[in-house]
Amino acid sequence: MKQLYRVLPLVLSVGLFGCSNSTTQENANTNNAASTESKDNFVSKLPDTAPTIKVATTGTMPPFSFQDDYGNMQGIDIDSIRAIGEEQGFKVEFYKETWQNMFDTVASGGRDLAISGISYKDDRAEKYGLSIPYFFNPSSIMYSDSSVKINGIEDLQGMHVSAMAGSKQEDQLKEMGKYSELSTRATAFLLYEDLMQDKVDVVLHDLPILQYTAKNHPEYDVTIVSYEGEDNPSAQQVILMAKGNTDLINKVNEGITKLKTQGTFKTIEEQWLGEAAPAADSTSATNTEQAN
Repeated sequence: MKQLYRVLPLVLSVGLFGCSNSTTQENANTNNAASTESKDNFVSKLPDTAPTIKVATTGTMPPFSFQDDYGNMQGIDIDSIRAIGEEQGFKVEFYKETWQNMFDTVASGGRDLAISGISYKDDRAEKYGLSIPYFFNPSSIMYSDSSVKINGIEDLQGMHVSAMAGSKQEDQLKEMGKYSELSTRATAFLLYEDLMQDKVDVVLHDLPILQYTAKNHPEYDVTIVSYEGEDNPSAQQVILMAKGNTDLINKVNEGITKLKTQGTFKTIEEQWLGEAAPAADSTSATNTEQAN
């Protein structure tokens, strides 16, 4: 059995083990950044009179949303919603939620929006107000057995597979139904831990999350295969809001459109993933040396 605990980088141990069932506000005053104790380097250019949006995020999903040593939220989604807010004239205040609580607090009105690697799903579009896509986020498979060759989800017959509870990958596996056993976990790291300890044959998650995890554990040899194209709606990442919150939905969509044109999201992706950010034709196997 591979021992994983001893080699955990601090950023992953803080971000992924920091999950709890309680709701906590980010230590920093988010965009105000007036506190020197928080070590949050972000400073909003907006006036103090700008409205503040309450943002639900997991804080346990690198590279999209996780916490630094001081408890401040960081990642692709944190930078993205801050950029949208700066463009559209609102500040953001982050609240750490469990995955399911993110959806519940938006539905109840406790939070204005949720952002944390949320993929498009038809049932989500029926229940919530979803933004237009802002990030290509294909489902992918990670495995460590070099004696097998996996090209896609159809090759998982007879295997013990694992995905995050409530994720699109869990839905896809249940629909396929040809595996020998299906396990679910609450965080990406727990999935990775099970794989490294040979408790499962493969894990399924979003490509950037698997890439980021592999990048931070170069001592393990893994293969990553993405199996969704950019034309697949579920491969698109969205921001989740309440169904009737039309003003906010329109404001967020307008911001996404502007930032896409400016290339802001691409810049954010490259900052966190390197220049090898997810591409539409990313369907081939990727080992740890290639995961950027």
